[in-house]
Amino acid sequence: MGQAKLSIENTRKSRVRWFVVFMLFVLTTINYADRATLSIVGDSVQRDLGLSAVSMGYVFSAFGWAYVIGQLPGGWLLDKFGSKIVIAASVFFWSLFTFFQGFIGFFSAGIAIIMLFSLRFIVGLAEAPSFPGNSRIVASWFPKSERGTASAIFNSAQYFALVLFSPLMAWIVHRFDWHMVFIVMGVLGMILAGVWLKVIHSPKKHPRITKEEIAYIEEGGGLVDMDEGKERKEGKEKETKKGPQWSQVKQLLTNRMLVGVYLGQYCITTLTYFFLTWFPVYLVQARGMSILEAGFISSLPAICGFVGGVLGGIVSDFFLKKGRSLTFARKTPIVIGMLLSCSMIACNYVDAEWLVVVIMSLAFFGKGFGALGWAVVSDTSPKEIAGLSGGLFNTFGNIASITTPIIIGYIVNATGSFNGALVFVGANAIVAILSYLLLVGEIKRVELKGAGMKPESNLKM
Repeated sequence: MGQAKLSIENTRKSRVRWFVVFMLFVLTTINYADRATLSIVGDSVQRDLGLSAVSMGYVFSAFGWAYVIGQLPGGWLLDKFGSKIVIAASVFFWSLFTFFQGFIGFFSAGIAIIMLFSLRFIVGLAEAPSFPGNSRIVASWFPKSERGTASAIFNSAQYFALVLFSPLMAWIVHRFDWHMVFIVMGVLGMILAGVWLKVIHSPKKHPRITKEEIAYIEEGGGLVDMDEGKERKEGKEKETKKGPQWSQVKQLLTNRMLVGVYLGQYCITTLTYFFLTWFPVYLVQARGMSILEAGFISSLPAICGFVGGVLGGIVSDFFLKKGRSLTFARKTPIVIGMLLSCSMIACNYVDAEWLVVVIMSLAFFGKGFGALGWAVVSDTSPKEIAGLSGGLFNTFGNIASITTPIIIGYIVNATGSFNGALVFVGANAIVAILSYLLLVGEIKRVELKGAGMKPESNLKM
């Protein structure tokens, strides 16, 4: 008992794991800011290039097509080469092609549209390993009892990105033009890639970590050896290691719990991409705001989303520390958060701008509070294919990055109103609740069947 107390005290002196999650937060902030660039400048781009709502929906979706295509290859690369180098390459290349978007104004409208779609597509492909990589790092750096908070911190960066960068990007458009937004964001990301390579290491190789902290993480279920042998040791060659088997995907796809998690993530990501794509356009076109006003007002719901995101993880881990089951601790914030997100439909029945902002802030808070999918991935992924498992989860979730902007574009084009779009997004929150309550069941780590053994399906009711 005395040794355990001493270990915990020493661990408190070494909290390198929280610096690691801070770096994940910074990286994810830039990640989502780059995704949101087109959203902030969307009205200007739509006018300059002469795009209809449907065409704009397809341009918004370009990122999503590539992001989904890249998930499984990205997860495979993470399991093969480790999180550090793959994430660094991801950040550099998505930032480089964000930077290039700043120069499409030098071309004619027809060519500019093709280039914008193509560059957004490449950005999506480059970003694909980012979130599965975040999940792998949290699984290796954090014990189970802290994973909800750690995952919520990096996931909440999507809201912080809008809080910090929506006003900044709107000001850049107002002061200069929309091309400059892409140039500024691209440069920031390329700088971050260099910083990441300098400061990130696997747990056992970090120069500032103590043995006590490693023991604390490992005893709590942290997979500290996940990337051992993937980083170059001084004076030695890299250890060659067989990559994950693609046949193992079948075992994940036939697991009822994971299928429910995948469906829930698709629905939650639908809410994410409404806010990342059409929300600022909604404020300009449906509520009559200027781009500058929309940029600043977008940050208010985002602040609530950020608070909700961090609070959801803290509440989930609080339940675990109080002895509640992992299933209860993860599902409760998700269900409550999605119920709050449905409130956005009420915007169809109010006229006052301030009330719209209040309702959207509540919906965004709920979306953040319930966004614990990556904590669930860290809790459930098999150690052998953690990156591939995260990639599969993100594949299903980010199909919504394709469908959401396109469906909303068709709804707005057909009806001339955003009312149906808000109903569509709110309905997805309801489906997410039903998926977690009726399909997921007990949340636990998936154990892979041995090679050559036929995996049993858990889909039978």
